[in-house]
Amino acid sequence: MRTESNVTTPATITPATSRGRASALPPGLVLGALGVLAFSFSLPATRLAVAGLDPLLVAFGRAVVAGVPAIGVLVATRAPRPTAPQLRALAFVALGVVAGFPALTSLALQHLPASHGAVVVGMLPAATAVAAVLVAGERPSPAFWAASLAGLLAVVGFALAQGGGTLRLADLELLGAMALCAIGYAHGGHLSRDLGGARTICWALVLSLPLTTAIAAAALATHGAHASATAWLGFSYVSLISMFLGFFAWYAGLARGGVAKIGQVQLAQPVLGLLWAGLVLGERIKAITILAALAVLACVVATQRTRVASRPG
Repeated sequence: MRTESNVTTPATITPATSRGRASALPPGLVLGALGVLAFSFSLPATRLAVAGLDPLLVAFGRAVVAGVPAIGVLVATRAPRPTAPQLRALAFVALGVVAGFPALTSLALQHLPASHGAVVVGMLPAATAVAAVLVAGERPSPAFWAASLAGLLAVVGFALAQGGGTLRLADLELLGAMALCAIGYAHGGHLSRDLGGARTICWALVLSLPLTTAIAAAALATHGAHASATAWLGFSYVSLISMFLGFFAWYAGLARGGVAKIGQVQLAQPVLGLLWAGLVLGERIKAITILAALAVLACVVATQRTRVASRPG
């Protein structure tokens, strides 16, 4: 008997009818959009957290907090132990999304506003598509690459218009975070076809607990945990939503709809992140933000109308 829930088990996307009309939105697209919505507040929440807490505590403490319910999920679903190949893939997931991205973004957002981080990380969809080609064996069509490139150009153009400034160490940290996250997304999305989205992130969190607990404990002992309520709210969000629940939908969406294709839904994330930064952190939302949002969302729609094939085997 299968024990995975209908949220995380890979399923066949309902094809269009013989008259060329789809009966509903593709499940992979819906799940991917939910994941992006959850992740879109990650950078503003991280910015709130590192304003009062040590960045390493924020980065690795969130993984420790998320690791506790992850154990419960694996026990409750009687998840079988991963095979050796699955463990290797989980190592990349842990490197990218459990350790690399949280650590580097926490360090960068000590010195940069969340809006700046959102724009730089806007390159993540393109990086995810490249990683999908290398890891998941996917073959995006030329139209897909054209739409993705258009979205990337829209994000870069927006960054230039907003005056991102010269390339600093914090920018390099954000670029490194983006590259590692893309690797984690590609391996996690591919692995979720077998394990399911929830089990993939849960295994990555649990297997990382010895490392994340040690680093978080050292940061706590060194810098303490004295912070404002808003800092702890930001930490709570990145722990329970960004590091845990958001991945349930995100990895399930990548598994169902394809890593490269669903990964392009992230093109909406920088604009959403800027909106949250304006609402929560008090940054002004200018007319150019609305124009960028429309351009990016148009590219997302275009990528969803293209074909992404997978190599056999």
